[in-house]
Amino acid sequence: MLEALERGVNGGKWHSLFDKVYREESLRAGWNQVEERKGTGGIDRMSIDMFRARCDKRLQRLSEQLREGTYEPRAVKRVWIPKATGKLRPLGIPTIIDRVVQASLRNAIEPIFERKFADCSYGFRPGRGCKDALRQVDAGLKRGRTWVVDVDIEQYFDSIDKQRLMTEVATEIADGSVLDLIETFLEQDVIDGMKRWRPERGTPQGAVISPLLANIYLHPVDVAMTAEGYELIRYADDMVILCGSRDEADRALGRLGALLEARGLRLHPTKTRVVDSTVRPGFEFLGYQFFGRYRYPRPSSGKKLRDSIREKTPRKSGESLPEIIQRVNATLRGWFAYFKHSSWGAFKAIDQWVRMRLRSILRKRSGRRGRGRGDDHHRWPNAYFLQLGLFSLHEQHQLLRQSVKSAH
Repeated sequence: MLEALERGVNGGKWHSLFDKVYREESLRAGWNQVEERKGTGGIDRMSIDMFRARCDKRLQRLSEQLREGTYEPRAVKRVWIPKATGKLRPLGIPTIIDRVVQASLRNAIEPIFERKFADCSYGFRPGRGCKDALRQVDAGLKRGRTWVVDVDIEQYFDSIDKQRLMTEVATEIADGSVLDLIETFLEQDVIDGMKRWRPERGTPQGAVISPLLANIYLHPVDVAMTAEGYELIRYADDMVILCGSRDEADRALGRLGALLEARGLRLHPTKTRVVDSTVRPGFEFLGYQFFGRYRYPRPSSGKKLRDSIREKTPRKSGESLPEIIQRVNATLRGWFAYFKHSSWGAFKAIDQWVRMRLRSILRKRSGRRGRGRGDDHHRWPNAYFLQLGLFSLHEQHQLLRQSVKSAH
């Protein structure tokens, strides 16, 4: 397949792909990816552990069903995930078996589309990620591209036109069995509590195949915008356009709106805006807030961290303080790994808040009420928590800055 990608295929389309989906070794590779990501089961209540217990037999049977044409996906279970804004986001959870098939399918077709995807696309692509997109934004701002189109596509995953999407897929793939399998996943029923229905549009967020299909659907927009000279940076449906002037930004917004409308998509009327990033509050992208030459975790990112720390630091916790700190450190380290490239001063207030949560636990244990503050700073100084191994975001950021300076 890799050789064929290099030399091309007859007629420019792939006619024989299905065997790369139903082979047991392909399904096993898909299972390994599903197992690694973990997650809960779907409507059949089969868990990762349950599938693992009879893995070989399940994969063999699944291979036979796909090859014989008797495989049928189950309905997708809808759950609602709280967003940092307080609103709820719908998430579709396929069964473990369906996730395995989708992973095998994605592995088979992803290389075909990867070779033609545009450089401006970073989301859910091999070897690319958030940090690559953020570096591109940072570089553009430093070049003076400070007028920004901050884009929000309204209900993107739920608004994708299924037939138009299948037309895009069919520009590269002519294997009828593969096309039928993709369409079968697009036509899955959704179950939410006692309700069951089949959406007319969209691909469910949470399905293994959905991110690739979402990139395929927006690829023509990427091509058109970059061909016309616009500096588009896209991560799935989250995107910005960096411009050198207000006029250019207005033109970019108008052109993007027309391209999306032609695909049955709509820009959010209030969340999409043209921003002068040199003026507060700037704009947000992939968890960061950009303003001038500064970059900070956006407020909702900080709120999400605090919510996670709160769950691990209840005042009535029966764990020892070192055990609590160990669990808190795991969250802090993971958060810092993503936001470590923030501007100076981004972490001090969070460190203070974390220590306040720990002092409140100690205060409760010593028979006092209220939050840890006032004399508690002397009773349990910062050095006390440092000795217990508490991870300091501010200190780690300072060390990182010093190592970068010494490297230069």
